[in-house]
Amino acid sequence: MNQTSSQNQINSKQIKKLGLAVIETEISAVEALKSTINDGFAKACELILNCEGRVVVIGMGKSGHIGNKIAATMASTGTPAFFVHPGEASHGDLGMITPKDVVIALSNSGETNEILTIIPILKRLSVPMISITGRADSTLSTEADIDLHAGVEKEACPLGLAPTSSTTVALVLGDALAVALLDARGFTEEDFALSHPGGSLGRRLLLHVKDIMHTDSEIPQVHENDTLRDALLVMTEKGLGMTGIVDDNLNILGIYTDGDLRRTLDKNIDVHKALIKDVMTKNCKTTKSHLLAAEALTEMQQNKISAMLVVDKNDKLVGAFNMHDLLRAGVV
Repeated sequence: MNQTSSQNQINSKQIKKLGLAVIETEISAVEALKSTINDGFAKACELILNCEGRVVVIGMGKSGHIGNKIAATMASTGTPAFFVHPGEASHGDLGMITPKDVVIALSNSGETNEILTIIPILKRLSVPMISITGRADSTLSTEADIDLHAGVEKEACPLGLAPTSSTTVALVLGDALAVALLDARGFTEEDFALSHPGGSLGRRLLLHVKDIMHTDSEIPQVHENDTLRDALLVMTEKGLGMTGIVDDNLNILGIYTDGDLRRTLDKNIDVHKALIKDVMTKNCKTTKSHLLAAEALTEMQQNKISAMLVVDKNDKLVGAFNMHDLLRAGVV
Protein backbone atom coordinates (compact mmCIF):
# COMPACT_ATOMS: atom_id res chain seq x y z
CA MET A 1 0.00 0.00 0.00
CA ASN A 2 1.47 3.35 -1.02
CA GLN A 3 1.60 6.36 1.28
CA THR A 4 -1.37 8.10 -0.39
CA SER A 5 -3.65 5.06 -0.01
CA SER A 6 -2.63 4.65 3.64
CA GLN A 7 -3.35 8.31 4.34
CA ASN A 8 -6.78 8.07 2.66
CA GLN A 9 -7.66 5.04 4.76
CA ILE A 10 -6.66 6.83 7.97
CA ASN A 11 -8.79 9.83 6.98
CA SER A 12 -11.71 7.57 6.13
CA LYS A 13 -11.64 6.00 9.58
CA GLN A 14 -11.42 9.40 11.24
CA ILE A 15 -14.30 10.75 9.16
CA LYS A 16 -16.53 7.79 10.04
CA LYS A 17 -15.61 8.14 13.71
CA LEU A 18 -16.51 11.84 13.66
CA GLY A 19 -19.77 11.12 11.84
CA LEU A 20 -20.79 8.60 14.50
CA ALA A 21 -19.81 11.03 17.26
CA VAL A 22 -22.08 13.69 15.77
CA ILE A 23 -25.01 11.28 15.61
CA GLU A 24 -24.43 10.08 19.18
CA THR A 25 -24.22 13.65 20.47
CA GLU A 26 -27.47 14.62 18.77
CA ILE A 27 -29.22 11.44 19.95
CA SER A 28 -28.24 12.33 23.52
CA ALA A 29 -29.53 15.86 23.03
CA VAL A 30 -32.88 14.62 21.75
CA GLU A 31 -33.08 12.07 24.58
CA ALA A 32 -32.68 14.88 27.11
CA LEU A 33 -35.52 16.74 25.40
CA LYS A 34 -38.05 14.33 26.91
CA SER A 35 -38.12 16.40 30.10
CA THR A 36 -39.53 19.32 28.07
CA ILE A 37 -42.76 17.41 27.42
CA ASN A 38 -44.36 18.65 30.62
CA ASP A 39 -47.24 20.88 31.71
CA GLY A 40 -45.66 23.79 29.85
CA PHE A 41 -45.77 21.79 26.63
CA ALA A 42 -49.44 20.95 27.23
CA LYS A 43 -50.23 24.62 27.92
CA ALA A 44 -48.45 25.64 24.71
CA CYS A 45 -50.61 23.20 22.73
CA GLU A 46 -53.75 24.48 24.48
CA LEU A 47 -52.80 28.07 23.69
CA ILE A 48 -52.38 27.24 20.00
CA LEU A 49 -55.58 25.18 19.86
CA ASN A 50 -57.55 28.12 21.26
CA CYS A 51 -55.90 30.57 18.86
CA GLU A 52 -58.48 32.33 16.67
CA GLY A 53 -55.80 33.54 14.25
CA ARG A 54 -52.63 31.89 13.07
CA VAL A 55 -49.37 30.69 14.52
CA VAL A 56 -46.56 33.07 13.58
CA VAL A 57 -43.09 31.54 13.87
CA ILE A 58 -40.04 33.81 14.08
CA GLY A 59 -36.32 33.13 14.28
CA MET A 60 -32.98 34.42 13.00
CA GLY A 61 -30.22 32.57 11.19
CA LYS A 62 -30.26 28.81 11.67
CA SER A 63 -33.16 29.19 14.12
CA GLY A 64 -35.00 30.91 11.31
CA HIS A 65 -34.50 27.92 9.02
CA ILE A 66 -35.81 25.62 11.75
CA GLY A 67 -38.71 27.99 12.40
CA ASN A 68 -39.61 27.98 8.73
CA LYS A 69 -39.77 24.19 8.77
CA ILE A 70 -41.89 24.16 11.94
CA ALA A 71 -44.35 26.61 10.40
CA ALA A 72 -44.55 24.52 7.23
CA THR A 73 -45.14 21.32 9.21
CA MET A 74 -47.88 22.92 11.26
CA ALA A 75 -49.57 24.40 8.19
CA SER A 76 -49.67 21.00 6.48
CA THR A 77 -51.05 19.21 9.54
CA GLY A 78 -54.05 21.38 10.36
CA THR A 79 -52.54 24.29 12.30
CA PRO A 80 -52.57 27.50 10.19
CA ALA A 81 -49.06 28.89 10.51
CA PHE A 82 -46.50 30.98 8.65
CA PHE A 83 -42.95 32.23 9.18
CA VAL A 84 -41.96 35.86 9.62
CA HIS A 85 -38.33 36.99 9.52
CA PRO A 86 -37.81 39.10 12.68
CA GLY A 87 -35.48 41.48 10.82
CA GLU A 88 -38.17 42.15 8.22
CA ALA A 89 -40.78 42.39 10.98
CA SER A 90 -39.11 45.55 12.26
CA HIS A 91 -39.47 47.07 8.81
CA GLY A 92 -43.13 46.54 8.13
CA ASP A 93 -43.87 42.82 8.39
CA LEU A 94 -45.18 43.23 11.94
CA GLY A 95 -48.40 44.23 10.21
CA MET A 96 -48.84 40.53 9.41
CA ILE A 97 -49.27 39.75 13.12
CA THR A 98 -52.64 40.37 14.79
CA PRO A 99 -53.86 40.15 18.41
CA LYS A 100 -55.65 36.91 17.53
CA ASP A 101 -52.38 35.18 16.61
CA VAL A 102 -49.88 33.23 18.67
CA VAL A 103 -46.15 33.79 18.19
CA ILE A 104 -43.53 31.04 18.53
CA ALA A 105 -40.08 32.62 18.85
CA LEU A 106 -36.93 30.53 18.42
CA SER A 107 -33.54 31.59 19.75
CA ASN A 108 -30.95 29.28 21.26
CA SER A 109 -29.38 32.08 23.28
CA GLY A 110 -32.67 33.79 24.00
CA GLU A 111 -30.92 37.09 23.37
CA THR A 112 -31.35 37.56 19.62
CA ASN A 113 -31.56 41.34 19.12
CA GLU A 114 -33.95 41.22 16.16
CA ILE A 115 -36.45 39.25 18.25
CA LEU A 116 -36.02 41.26 21.44
CA THR A 117 -36.64 44.45 19.44
CA ILE A 118 -40.15 43.43 18.48
CA ILE A 119 -41.20 41.99 21.86
CA PRO A 120 -42.55 45.36 23.14
CA ILE A 121 -44.76 45.63 20.05
CA LEU A 122 -46.08 42.11 20.56
CA LYS A 123 -46.78 42.95 24.20
CA ARG A 124 -48.64 46.10 23.19
CA LEU A 125 -50.78 44.05 20.81
CA SER A 126 -51.35 41.46 23.58
CA VAL A 127 -50.11 38.69 21.30
CA PRO A 128 -49.34 35.57 23.38
CA MET A 129 -45.82 34.26 22.84
CA ILE A 130 -44.22 30.83 23.18
CA SER A 131 -40.44 30.74 23.24
CA ILE A 132 -38.15 27.87 22.32
CA THR A 133 -34.74 28.66 23.78
CA GLY A 134 -31.65 26.99 25.16
CA ARG A 135 -31.51 29.19 28.29
CA ALA A 136 -34.34 29.34 30.79
CA ASP A 137 -32.94 32.58 32.29
CA SER A 138 -32.67 34.44 28.99
CA THR A 139 -34.59 37.62 28.16
CA LEU A 140 -36.78 35.86 25.59
CA SER A 141 -37.62 33.01 27.98
CA THR A 142 -38.54 35.47 30.71
CA GLU A 143 -40.71 37.64 28.47
CA ALA A 144 -42.58 34.73 26.89
CA ASP A 145 -45.91 33.54 28.20
CA ILE A 146 -44.69 29.96 27.90
CA ASP A 147 -41.05 28.90 27.55
CA LEU A 148 -40.16 25.50 26.11
CA HIS A 149 -36.62 24.63 27.05
CA ALA A 150 -34.52 23.22 24.20
CA GLY A 151 -31.07 23.53 25.70
CA VAL A 152 -28.25 21.12 24.92
CA GLU A 153 -25.10 20.23 26.84
CA LYS A 154 -22.96 20.65 23.75
CA GLU A 155 -23.15 21.15 20.03
CA ALA A 156 -22.18 18.26 17.78
CA CYS A 157 -19.76 20.59 16.03
CA PRO A 158 -16.25 19.73 17.36
CA LEU A 159 -15.53 23.46 17.55
CA GLY A 160 -18.65 24.01 19.61
CA LEU A 161 -19.63 26.85 17.28
CA ALA A 162 -21.98 25.70 14.48
CA PRO A 163 -25.59 25.18 15.63
CA THR A 164 -26.08 21.43 15.31
CA SER A 165 -27.50 19.69 18.36
CA SER A 166 -29.43 22.82 19.30
CA THR A 167 -31.15 23.11 15.92
CA THR A 168 -31.94 19.40 15.89
CA VAL A 169 -33.57 19.63 19.30
CA ALA A 170 -35.58 22.70 18.31
CA LEU A 171 -36.83 20.94 15.19
CA VAL A 172 -37.82 17.82 17.14
CA LEU A 173 -39.68 19.97 19.66
CA GLY A 174 -41.48 21.73 16.82
CA ASP A 175 -42.46 18.37 15.35
CA ALA A 176 -43.76 17.29 18.75
CA LEU A 177 -45.96 20.38 18.90
CA ALA A 178 -47.26 19.90 15.36
CA VAL A 179 -48.11 16.22 15.83
CA ALA A 180 -49.72 16.76 19.25
CA LEU A 181 -51.88 19.48 17.69
CA LEU A 182 -52.68 17.24 14.72
CA ASP A 183 -54.02 14.57 17.04
CA ALA A 184 -55.91 17.04 19.22
CA ARG A 185 -57.67 18.46 16.15
CA GLY A 186 -58.64 15.01 14.88
CA PHE A 187 -56.72 15.69 11.69
CA THR A 188 -57.14 12.82 9.21
CA GLU A 189 -55.29 11.38 6.21
CA GLU A 190 -57.86 12.96 3.92
CA ASP A 191 -57.32 16.36 5.58
CA PHE A 192 -53.59 15.95 4.98
CA ALA A 193 -54.15 15.04 1.34
CA LEU A 194 -56.33 18.11 0.79
CA SER A 195 -53.33 20.29 1.59
CA HIS A 196 -51.06 18.19 -0.67
CA PRO A 197 -53.16 17.71 -3.82
CA GLY A 198 -50.24 18.11 -6.21
CA GLY A 199 -48.07 15.33 -4.83
CA SER A 200 -48.22 11.57 -5.03
CA LEU A 201 -49.59 11.50 -1.49
CA GLY A 202 -52.58 13.58 -2.54
CA ARG A 203 -53.21 11.36 -5.52
CA ARG A 204 -52.95 8.27 -3.38
CA LEU A 205 -55.36 9.55 -0.76
CA LEU A 206 -57.86 11.52 -2.81
CA LEU A 207 -58.36 9.53 -6.01
CA HIS A 208 -61.46 7.38 -6.07
CA VAL A 209 -62.07 4.23 -8.06
CA LYS A 210 -64.38 6.19 -10.38
CA ASP A 211 -61.45 8.46 -11.28
CA ILE A 212 -59.35 5.64 -12.72
CA MET A 213 -61.77 2.94 -13.89
CA HIS A 214 -62.68 2.17 -17.49
CA THR A 215 -66.36 2.65 -18.29
CA ASP A 216 -68.97 2.06 -20.99
CA SER A 217 -67.46 0.58 -24.18
CA GLU A 218 -64.03 0.27 -22.53
CA ILE A 219 -65.28 -2.31 -20.03
CA PRO A 220 -64.21 -5.86 -20.94
CA GLN A 221 -67.37 -7.97 -20.62
CA VAL A 222 -68.94 -11.02 -22.24
CA HIS A 223 -72.22 -12.87 -21.80
CA GLU A 224 -72.27 -16.09 -19.83
CA ASN A 225 -73.20 -18.08 -22.96
CA ASP A 226 -70.32 -16.71 -25.04
CA THR A 227 -67.44 -19.00 -25.87
CA LEU A 228 -63.99 -18.82 -24.34
CA ARG A 229 -62.75 -17.68 -27.75
CA ASP A 230 -65.13 -14.71 -27.63
CA ALA A 231 -63.83 -13.84 -24.18
CA LEU A 232 -60.20 -13.96 -25.34
CA LEU A 233 -60.97 -11.60 -28.20
CA VAL A 234 -62.55 -9.11 -25.78
CA MET A 235 -59.61 -9.40 -23.39
CA THR A 236 -57.19 -8.70 -26.23
CA GLU A 237 -59.20 -5.72 -27.46
CA LYS A 238 -59.69 -4.05 -24.06
CA GLY A 239 -56.18 -4.75 -22.80
CA LEU A 240 -56.91 -5.11 -19.09
CA GLY A 241 -55.84 -8.72 -18.79
CA MET A 242 -59.33 -9.89 -17.86
CA THR A 243 -63.01 -9.75 -18.69
CA GLY A 244 -66.17 -9.77 -16.62
CA ILE A 245 -68.88 -12.31 -17.31
CA VAL A 246 -72.45 -11.02 -16.98
CA ASP A 247 -76.04 -12.13 -17.49
CA ASP A 248 -78.72 -10.30 -19.47
CA ASN A 249 -79.15 -7.75 -16.65
CA LEU A 250 -75.40 -6.98 -16.31
CA ASN A 251 -75.20 -8.87 -13.03
CA ILE A 252 -71.64 -10.12 -12.57
CA LEU A 253 -71.39 -13.88 -12.60
CA GLY A 254 -67.61 -14.16 -12.63
CA ILE A 255 -64.32 -13.04 -14.09
CA TYR A 256 -61.80 -14.55 -16.48
CA THR A 257 -58.17 -13.44 -16.35
CA ASP A 258 -54.82 -14.11 -17.99
CA GLY A 259 -54.09 -16.41 -15.06
CA ASP A 260 -57.30 -18.34 -15.70
CA LEU A 261 -56.23 -18.74 -19.34
CA ARG A 262 -52.95 -20.37 -18.33
CA ARG A 263 -54.81 -22.77 -16.05
CA THR A 264 -57.32 -23.53 -18.82
CA LEU A 265 -54.58 -24.38 -21.31
CA ASP A 266 -53.09 -26.83 -18.82
CA LYS A 267 -56.39 -28.73 -18.93
CA ASN A 268 -56.39 -29.05 -22.75
CA ILE A 269 -59.78 -27.35 -23.04
CA ASP A 270 -60.93 -26.40 -26.54
CA VAL A 271 -61.05 -22.58 -26.50
CA HIS A 272 -63.33 -22.56 -29.57
CA LYS A 273 -66.08 -24.70 -28.06
CA ALA A 274 -65.87 -24.18 -24.32
CA LEU A 275 -68.38 -21.73 -22.82
CA ILE A 276 -66.88 -18.98 -20.68
CA LYS A 277 -69.31 -19.74 -17.83
CA ASP A 278 -67.75 -23.19 -17.49
CA VAL A 279 -64.17 -21.92 -17.01
CA MET A 280 -64.66 -18.53 -15.33
CA THR A 281 -63.78 -17.75 -11.72
CA LYS A 282 -67.02 -17.36 -9.76
CA ASN A 283 -67.54 -15.16 -6.69
CA CYS A 284 -64.85 -12.75 -7.86
CA LYS A 285 -63.74 -9.73 -5.88
CA THR A 286 -65.45 -6.46 -6.85
CA THR A 287 -65.34 -2.89 -5.60
CA LYS A 288 -67.49 0.25 -5.66
CA SER A 289 -66.77 3.41 -7.62
CA HIS A 290 -67.05 5.75 -4.61
CA LEU A 291 -64.29 4.01 -2.66
CA LEU A 292 -60.78 5.41 -2.55
CA ALA A 293 -58.40 3.90 -5.09
CA ALA A 294 -55.98 3.31 -2.22
CA GLU A 295 -58.56 1.06 -0.54
CA ALA A 296 -59.01 -0.93 -3.74
CA LEU A 297 -55.23 -1.27 -4.04
CA THR A 298 -55.02 -2.68 -0.52
CA GLU A 299 -57.70 -5.25 -1.28
CA MET A 300 -55.97 -6.25 -4.52
CA GLN A 301 -52.68 -6.73 -2.70
CA GLN A 302 -54.31 -8.75 0.06
CA ASN A 303 -56.03 -11.04 -2.46
CA LYS A 304 -53.04 -11.15 -4.82
CA ILE A 305 -55.04 -10.02 -7.85
CA SER A 306 -54.05 -7.51 -10.52
CA ALA A 307 -57.46 -6.34 -11.77
CA MET A 308 -60.95 -5.65 -10.42
CA LEU A 309 -64.48 -5.16 -11.67
CA VAL A 310 -66.52 -2.23 -10.36
CA VAL A 311 -70.19 -2.55 -9.46
CA ASP A 312 -72.95 -0.10 -8.56
CA LYS A 313 -75.23 -0.26 -5.51
CA ASN A 314 -77.25 -2.98 -7.26
CA ASP A 315 -74.10 -5.02 -7.97
CA LYS A 316 -74.30 -4.39 -11.71
CA LEU A 317 -71.11 -3.97 -13.73
CA VAL A 318 -70.17 -0.30 -14.26
CA GLY A 319 -66.39 -0.31 -14.61
CA ALA A 320 -63.06 -2.12 -14.55
CA PHE A 321 -59.42 -1.32 -13.86
CA ASN A 322 -56.09 -3.03 -13.31
CA MET A 323 -52.80 -2.43 -11.57
CA HIS A 324 -51.45 -0.48 -14.54
CA ASP A 325 -54.26 2.05 -14.12
CA LEU A 326 -53.26 2.50 -10.47
CA LEU A 327 -49.62 2.93 -11.47
CA ARG A 328 -50.46 5.55 -14.09
CA ALA A 329 -52.53 7.48 -11.54
CA GLY A 330 -49.66 7.46 -9.03
CA VAL A 331 -51.62 5.47 -6.46
CA VAL A 332 -48.97 2.73 -6.31
